[in-house]
Amino acid sequence: MNRTMHLIYTAITETTGGRKNGVARSSDGVLDIRLSDPASDRIGTNPEQLMAAAWSASFASSVAKVARESAVNLSSDVKIHTEVDLSSDEEGSVLGVRLFVHLPGLERALASTLIDEAQRICPFPKATRGNVQVVFEII
Repeated sequence: MNRTMHLIYTAITETTGGRKNGVARSSDGVLDIRLSDPASDRIGTNPEQLMAAAWSASFASSVAKVARESAVNLSSDVKIHTEVDLSSDEEGSVLGVRLFVHLPGLERALASTLIDEAQRICPFPKATRGNVQVVFEII
């Protein structure tokens, strides 16, 4: 099945170095961060933290979109707590993701429906489906 794609946005970054002592900058200068290994004393973030922040922000937006389209009033106190695990197996590094979704004021069944639909439209679950173990939990 061929789909027509419409480009919405292209993020451009350049990273010098790697996770242990790198620097990442966006082309517009808004993002300018030092990178560090999770076990390092160096001040900086790591790729897993960046992925957790990006995934939770994108997923929160997807939940809000689904709620709007379904005429569901969503609280402004929606929270997505995201944990990204970096593990290893015999083939190398492996990621795992857990999202704990807090949708205050919604019955569990409705929250579950919104989360299921958001998983279908959010770019992060779509991009990693079948490649990364992802768990969604309602809290």
